[in-house]
Parts: sequence; C-alpha cells; structure tokens
Amino acid sequence: MDGLFYAALVFFSLLVTLQSGHALYLTLYTWNRPPEEAKAPEHFLPPMLSFTVMLPARHEEAVIAGTIERVVRASYPSNLIQVLVVCSADDEGTIAQSEAKIEELRREGYGNVSVVVFHDKPINKPHGLNAALPKAKHDVVTIFDAEDDIHPDIFNVVNTVMKKEHVKVVQAGVQLMNFDSSWYSALNVLEYFFWFKSRLHYHARIGAAPLGGNTVFFDRELLKNIGGWDEQNLTEDADIGLRLSSTGERIRVVYDDRYVTREETPPTLGQFVRQRTRWDQGFMQTLRKGTWKMLPTRRQRWSAAYTLAFPRGQALLTIYFLFALVTMFSLKVPVLVALISWLPVFMLVATFGVSVIGLYQFTGAHGLKASPGAVIRMAIAWFPYQLVLGYAALRAVRRQMQGINNWEKTQHVGAHREALSGTTREPDEVPSRAA
Repeated sequence: MDGLFYAALVFFSLLVTLQSGHALYLTLYTWNRPPEEAKAPEHFLPPMLSFTVMLPARHEEAVIAGTIERVVRASYPSNLIQVLVVCSADDEGTIAQSEAKIEELRREGYGNVSVVVFHDKPINKPHGLNAALPKAKHDVVTIFDAEDDIHPDIFNVVNTVMKKEHVKVVQAGVQLMNFDSSWYSALNVLEYFFWFKSRLHYHARIGAAPLGGNTVFFDRELLKNIGGWDEQNLTEDADIGLRLSSTGERIRVVYDDRYVTREETPPTLGQFVRQRTRWDQGFMQTLRKGTWKMLPTRRQRWSAAYTLAFPRGQALLTIYFLFALVTMFSLKVPVLVALISWLPVFMLVATFGVSVIGLYQFTGAHGLKASPGAVIRMAIAWFPYQLVLGYAALRAVRRQMQGINNWEKTQHVGAHREALSGTTREPDEVPSRAA
C-alpha cells in the first residue's frame, strides 16, 4: 500500500511540475519571438476603416461619462466613430449619466453617440451586445468596458493593422494599472501583463485563441455571420474567439505598452473572487459546449481544451496544496520521493522570480515605480493569492454543478485613473501617426 501511495505522490508531483513548466513557457513566450510580431506598427496609415464602439454598462454611474469622453475624443476622425452605450432598461442611473454626457458632447458637435436600451432578459453583457449589434453602422465593431481608459491612437493602430495585414479580427492589449492599491493588486496586474503580452500571442499563433472581453475589434459582417455572442456563456469573449478560430479566421494580437487600454483591479477581495469565479465558470461552460472540438488540428484542440480545463485543474491543485501542507510535517517518505515531491515548489519559486522581473518591466513601461517594499508585499501575498484563486475555482465548480448561471457584476471605481494621476508620462506620447 505504501508503494502505491508513493507512486501516486511521485506521479502527481511530476504532473504538477510539467504543468508549471508549460505555464512558465507560455508566460515567457513572446520574449523569444521577434518584437514586431506583437507590437503595434511604428507608422499609421491614413484613416480608412470606420468603427462602431459598444460600451456595455451596468451600474457604472461613477465611470461611464469619462469613458464616453475618451472614446469620442480619440485621435481619429469623429465621423468614422459611432458610439453605442448599452444598458438594461432598469439601470436608470447609468442611462441618465450617459445621456447627460451625450447631450454635452452634442453641443460640441459630437453627434454620433447614443444609448441602446434593452428591455428583455438575460441582463448580461453578451445579450446587451447582441441587442446593439443591429444598430452598428460601421465597418468594424469593437467593445470597451465602461471603466476603460483607451489610448487616443488605438483606432489608428487597428486601422493600420487590419489594412496592412488583411485581418478581420484584432485583439489589442488590456492592462490593469493600480498595482499598489491592495495586497493582491500587483499579482492581478501581472496576470493581465503576461496574458496579453505573451500567452495570448501563443494561442493566436497556433489558431486557438480565447479572446479578451474588450479592446477586441471584429469585422462587422464577420460578426453577424457567426451569430454574435453566446448569451448563456459567462465568458462570451473566450467562446467567440474559439468559434472564430474553428472557422480558420486569423486573429492578430497586438500588445504594445504604449497603446494598452487601462483598467483597474477589482476594488475588494469579494469582488475579485466573484469576477474570477465568473471567468472560471465561463471556461467550464465553453469546455462543456465543445466548440473547441471543431478546431481543425489536434494541437489546436489540445491547447484549447487545456486552457478551458485549467479552472478545474486549479480546484484540484488547491486541494493538493492543502494536502501537501499537512504531509510536509507529518509524513515520512523515502528520500527520492521527498525530493521529487518538492519539484513543484521549485517551479513556484521560478514563477515568482519571473513575476518580480515582470513587475519592474510593467512599471518601467508605464512611468510607475516599483519599490523593494512592493516586491516584499508581493512575496507575502503570493501563497494567499494562489489560495484565493483556488477558492474561486472551487466556487465555480460548485456553481456549475448546481446549475447556477447568474452574472456576478464587478464594481468599478476608477482606481486606475487615480493610479496614473501623479505620473508625468502622458498616454499620447507616441511615434509619428502617418506613413
């Protein structure tokens, strides 16, 4: 019996080590690729494409007016930008704030902004997007979240990429900014940093890309042809990305620190857990739905299934972690078994080291400063953060098993705007804008 237990312990330790090594490879994927594969073009083509911007919002009174303002004042011809603020009829506060800002902008000559109000259910983001899609008039449809600070030149970037490279789907970078506002915020910021800067490029390159929920640009007719978004899916972005990948559509990912869309970490731990639960459960839904099975190659199917199954794996890893803590102090095993069982710990140390380097790269790119104290706080928070992620994964598994599928809203307070208010670097310090 002991031999069987030791074999299981060795097998699981090696499996976790391999998984950690693969995750680390994806985290560093673009560091071994030519920079031009990921970055935005250095020179922009003249504006040719027109854009319909969808701003799905629910109870976003605190941030929606500033987001509308940033979109309409982007460095792109205003007649080529249509803005649709998408709200449920019961969200009177956000509707009122949006209409007040729209009226103010109309007096200044910006007339192509309106509110799309839907009255039916479900009350969630994909349903709102589908309700607004028939009102989209322009060539390209894009989504920004209600709290997003977009870069003024993002439309120039996408116009140039789509025209030069003849692609119909572009995922641009999204970056959380307030890395020092809570004990978990630096680690959350780095998740976004490595996902959009590296991991998503790998998925796009092999043709199995779960897209992000905003700053993603679709050819309007392509979007209509695939039927819009799945209204029952909690990660409609991942689902639509894999549906597009299964048709063979090329997805171009652009991550350039100069042009990222800036967002904030969830303001409280409870908000963070609910957001992560929604993402985990959405991945489980997409895995069960089976869109990934339609991908043409085995490598694509394996990659998509691995990514979508990760929340379940994370739930199992959390149970394993708690088991490992107990056995570290109570179980005596042969030396070789003990050494192998420590391999996942070494991978965690390596991952933390990469995260520290990533923190300094992120802050340096955005004119922020990471102190040694920030690294110490991140080290202290490392294991608690993993446990929080594990708890969210377990919560998602429970909700999925119980058939609970409601949309848990994440609150936005504009902390990313406060985080940048003291910096001297302006977001529109960019290279030349015409070729």
